[in-house]
Amino acid sequence: MTPVLRPARRRAIVADLPAAAAHPAMRLIRDCLLICALAFAAASPAWANVAPDEFIRQVSVDVIDSVKADKAIQAGDVARIVALVDAKVMPHVNFQRMTASAVGRNWRNATPEQQKRLQEEFKTLLVRSYAGALTQVKDQTVQLKPMRSQPGDNEVVVRTEVRGKGEPVQLDYRLEKSGDSWKIYDVNVLGVWLVEQYRISFTQEITAGGIDGLIAKLAERNKGTPKS
Repeated sequence: MTPVLRPARRRAIVADLPAAAAHPAMRLIRDCLLICALAFAAASPAWANVAPDEFIRQVSVDVIDSVKADKAIQAGDVARIVALVDAKVMPHVNFQRMTASAVGRNWRNATPEQQKRLQEEFKTLLVRSYAGALTQVKDQTVQLKPMRSQPGDNEVVVRTEVRGKGEPVQLDYRLEKSGDSWKIYDVNVLGVWLVEQYRISFTQEITAGGIDGLIAKLAERNKGTPKS
């Protein structure tokens, strides 16, 4: 049974994801986030010009099926997972927007070099933190919820539920239109938007040590992030 988390506890866990990786609910959150991330690894021109919710449905089903059939991932080949995420997921994510949103108003005060370092360290943190979760994907399915957007909208929220053993898990996506396809820039797990929660901890680090202090803290976390 998935542990029930109070709102304040959920926020605390997501705000410091690497430190909370051992929590049972955190393992489930990592599974869901990896399903989300690797859905974009399957994105290709075959899904161009489709509705955002149909895009999510198609790629999610395709990726979950692919993971189930991949013995190397099931055996825990984390290096292969990390390489896959790095090479095929990130091109389908507006990672500059995601990082800038997580850093908040302080992003404008960062130099181009600092912005580059922030993106690199934040990407490493996310990729390495969640890579091991794919080895746990077994019987999960993704179900779409009704859309609350108009056909011409360039930014939408696609709401889904991930179902498997235990309670269903809310997993929502913020997407933006990019050409004839869509890109992700935030993820909601159990009612908590990932970028907003990182903004809280990032602001604290910047207040204490400036932009360079945040970069150093992220680099330190990445050195200690488990590889599985």
